[in-house]
Amino acid sequence: MQRRQFINGLLTSVAALTATQVPLTMVSAKEKRFTEPPFRMKFSPDFNIFSNLPGKDVVDKIKWGYDQGFRAWENTFLKNRSLEEQERISKTIQQLGMEFGQFVGTHTFEHVTFAGRDAALREKVLSDVRASVDVAKRMNTKFIHNVLGMADPKLPDDFQMANAIELLKRIAEIYEPHGLVMVMESMNHRINHPGMFLHTIPQAYALAKAVGSPSVKVLFDFYHVQIEEGNIIPTLDYAWDEIAYIQIGDTPGRNEPTTGEINFVNVLQHVYNKGYRGFMGMEHSISKPGREGELAVLKAYRSIDPK
Repeated sequence: MQRRQFINGLLTSVAALTATQVPLTMVSAKEKRFTEPPFRMKFSPDFNIFSNLPGKDVVDKIKWGYDQGFRAWENTFLKNRSLEEQERISKTIQQLGMEFGQFVGTHTFEHVTFAGRDAALREKVLSDVRASVDVAKRMNTKFIHNVLGMADPKLPDDFQMANAIELLKRIAEIYEPHGLVMVMESMNHRINHPGMFLHTIPQAYALAKAVGSPSVKVLFDFYHVQIEEGNIIPTLDYAWDEIAYIQIGDTPGRNEPTTGEINFVNVLQHVYNKGYRGFMGMEHSISKPGREGELAVLKAYRSIDPK
């Protein structure tokens, strides 16, 4: 081939690539995937958020999430998955250099567990907690979300608090040697969870202070806090030293940020400025169905990522 013919052919190929506006990183997709810039905040999707865009397989979802800029993941009901699937999730997370956040260790929306004195129910909680240690190690995470169950309407509030503190101390004894952290979430009484024992941040804060352990901390869920008590930034500031995990959901609707009344731009900038670099669990549904709705979620999170 003549030198002039080779150069003309090369220029023609480059022109064709430019005309079709194909990113150079996409040309060698096998060697290097095209990725969006990482989010500054550790936004952590669950598998239910993006059900259309990346396919059905858990590994494909996580890899797709990485390409969109996410560097963390969580799965509330992870323990319902098979051992094999848990291992696949963990392996993928670690291969990509991501982090895995919370999963639920024990929960009930029917029984009085922490607030009461039923010996069998409390032993079931402790059994679940012991089992959660192995799951946490498998996932290379230290955060376990344990739900405190229903309130006991027959007992005065202070007795219920005393019962919960006692059980939380026993959980701390299980988690502390492994460096694990139980986080407890206040759940609103007004819309989603009437009758739950733990429903305000001041209550959660008091429990954490009474236990006095690095293994028992507070999960601050913006959705629940806004509905139950509001006053988000002052409440966040007051409970700051006991907050170990944060979750996001807008209200009304419990959908992605920017769809409701919470000013997530201001709130998350405040959290970021205070030095929080922990998990921001995406604990919500999406406001629009299908692929369009999932793309809207990505756009919303880009718009609220702190500067």
